[in-house]
Order: sequence, then C-alpha cells, then structure tokens
Amino acid sequence: MKISAFEAKVGNLIELDGSLWKILRKTHVKPGKGGAFVQLEIKDVSAGTKRNDRFRSEDKLEKAHVDFRKMQYLYSDGDIYTFMDIENYEQIELTAEDLSDQIEYLIPDLEVQINLYNGAPIGVELPESVVLEIIETDAAIKGQTAAGGSKPATLSTGLRVNVPTFLNAGDSVRVNTDSGAYIERAN
Repeated sequence: MKISAFEAKVGNLIELDGSLWKILRKTHVKPGKGGAFVQLEIKDVSAGTKRNDRFRSEDKLEKAHVDFRKMQYLYSDGDIYTFMDIENYEQIELTAEDLSDQIEYLIPDLEVQINLYNGAPIGVELPESVVLEIIETDAAIKGQTAAGGSKPATLSTGLRVNVPTFLNAGDSVRVNTDSGAYIERAN
C-alpha cells in the first residue's frame, strides 16, 4: 500500500531499497525557498542501521505489509515493556530499544497497535495523542498569562514539552505522539 511521505507516522514500517524500515522520527520542514519536505529518521529492522532521508510531501512510500493486533500496554519492568492482546489476553514483551522514543508516551492501559512481520513484533503505532499529567513546571508570573507565552514542563512519563503559562503541576494535557507537541489542556 502506498502512502505519501506527509501521511507517514512515527512507528510506521516502510519498504525502501529492498529492506524493511521503521520510522523513528518525522519532521516537517518548510524552507524559505522551495517546497516543503518531510525528514524521516528510519531504522533498518533487520540490520539495525539508522539513516535520515528527505522526501517531498507528495513522494509515495511503500507501507510494508504487516499483520497488526490491537493491544494494551500493561507495565514495564526495567527495559522490558509488556503488552496484552485485547482479544485473547496473550502477552508480548518489547524492549526499550524496540520502542525508542515512544516510551515517553506509554501510560498503563493505553491501547496501541502492535505490528507483526512474519509473526514477530517489530513495532508499535501509538494513538494520535495521549493525555499526560504535568509533574513539574515553573509557576506562572502574575500578568504573564495574558501574553500567551509558553514554559517548559515535565510530564508524568518524563517527556518535556512547552505548555501555556497558565498550566501548573497536577494539570493534564493532551500531547501529539507524532511531534511531541502540546495540543490542549485535558479534563
């Protein structure tokens, strides 16, 4: 199945140059001159090598044919992360290396899609956003909230994002799992 580079998501598996690659990072770049492009950091699933490739937004990528199962993240034990199949309660384990930057979005009971290639788990596709609690952030300075600025915050999973100045420790926020950006305050 072909998808545009713009539609590619972190965690997707693509076939490129005769190998299976996992997308680790995705960045949209809009230079001052010329057309926008997508920069992908990808990792060869079998060899473990990484590289960065640029694609025009309209370039087509071959999404790898993989089986997938809806699973629920349960817990971690050191560098081992345990997931449970929602239908048959079978559990699988993935390492921190398998998950890379996706670890910062995993919260207990989160439903994810586990990709299987020849029966072996090779990747996780997260939902578009997750709700995380702010653990630590600077206090708002009186009068600063009207300016609409932002400040750094550390979330419950260790992820650091910039949030609006009116948010405080204990508040929950929705974060984009593709870009790591703050979306909105969550109830």
